[in-house]
Amino acid sequence: MAIVPLSGLPRERAGKGPARQARRSGRIPAVVYGHGQAATSMAINTKEFETALRLHEGGNMIVSLKIEGDDKTALIREVQRDPISQEILHLDFQEVLLTDTVRVEVLINLVGSPRGVREGGGILEHITREIEVECLATAIPGSMDADVTELFIGDSIHVSDIKADGVTVLTDPSTTVATVVPPTVQETTEETAEGEVAEPEATEPEVISKGKDDEAKAGESEEKK
Repeated sequence: MAIVPLSGLPRERAGKGPARQARRSGRIPAVVYGHGQAATSMAINTKEFETALRLHEGGNMIVSLKIEGDDKTALIREVQRDPISQEILHLDFQEVLLTDTVRVEVLINLVGSPRGVREGGGILEHITREIEVECLATAIPGSMDADVTELFIGDSIHVSDIKADGVTVLTDPSTTVATVVPPTVQETTEETAEGEVAEPEATEPEVISKGKDDEAKAGESEEKK
């Protein structure tokens, strides 16, 4: 895994006010912790970080932080965003050594088109999108592939079916990653010109009987005879 260089400036004050001021100046408030050291507050250049995110493949990124001559190798643990604007609000880094073993969540990438979709019209459901693994900091995979090509309707693929070279999978092996379910049958309803759904008309069984007039005519005919 490539190590992404980032530069930062130390922050002497914490809190919402200094954090807003850092963002107005084009920097992201951040903190780095780990290896028994006190957490260090800093600010990362926003454009530099966003560019690194666009170019990086996978869900985990190791960075080389340069903060006033002090170099730290760190793993990004959290990227906090505004739920509406998606602006990056804060970053959490965990300092690591390249020989450290770390636990991370890795994205699962589904590969192939299932037989049940191609031949049976089924629907592929991606149930588990990340699994937890343990590995060296330098061996974190960008993602892990799960081949779903041979899945037919009713078939599933589990964590135990995923190839995990160089990492130890910590997620329960029986966890379902993806499955193919039968096609959904949708009931069609007729709509009126106004867009209202038309209720089906109730029909009554046909009753075959003689009316009173028919009975009277029949009686007169008998009397004439």
